[in-house]
Amino acid sequence: MTDPVLVGRILVALLLSSTIGLEREFRHKPAGVRTIALVGVGAAVAMIVSKYGFGDMHGSNVSLDPSRVAAQIVSGVGFLGAGIIIVRRDSVSGLTTAAVVWGTAMVGMAVGAGMVAIATAATATHLIVAVGYPLMIRHLPGSPWDPMPLSVSYVDHRGVLREVLTELTRHGATVSDVRVDRNASSDDRVVVSLLVGGKYQQGEVVDSLADLEGVLTVSTGSPQSDS
Repeated sequence: MTDPVLVGRILVALLLSSTIGLEREFRHKPAGVRTIALVGVGAAVAMIVSKYGFGDMHGSNVSLDPSRVAAQIVSGVGFLGAGIIIVRRDSVSGLTTAAVVWGTAMVGMAVGAGMVAIATAATATHLIVAVGYPLMIRHLPGSPWDPMPLSVSYVDHRGVLREVLTELTRHGATVSDVRVDRNASSDDRVVVSLLVGGKYQQGEVVDSLADLEGVLTVSTGSPQSDS
């Protein structure tokens, strides 16, 4: 294999990985065009070295396995992606970015191995998933079991909040967050925001809470103060 052809593969890897990186850069994601481009080019170079870099080694005692370097790229980029993932309490961020970094390395490997058509198809697939899927998801109907913001205002010092929580549990709902709206609360009136999930009938829950003694208003969505 001639050097100009191999250099051309590196340039193709730069083009494809930069295309992926520009999409991440445009959407202000943690790993931008420089990081993604370097990952793709690095993987392509490593693949070229793995496939063509040991052709001058001959002999009965020499055992060559071009796939060994490729296998190390897969695991090595996996560690790089793990460093991007951030876990805070119950939330995880960076998973998509880590997957993009790993996928870009695979694109670079494909180019380095001479599978330019496969690498191009993979880049196009990335753009479809990264750009097209969010647009499609926005038009999907919401799940009836998604957590629902619920605003309840009630008279203070009567144990109403305890009864509200008991009533929600009785209807099969689970409360994942409870916050008091200090701006809307007063000396004898409290406004609390609940995040309610689980299997329940929204209309029945709202009507049941509204019938509790001491409850003033019940509404879905964020609490609103009186104007």
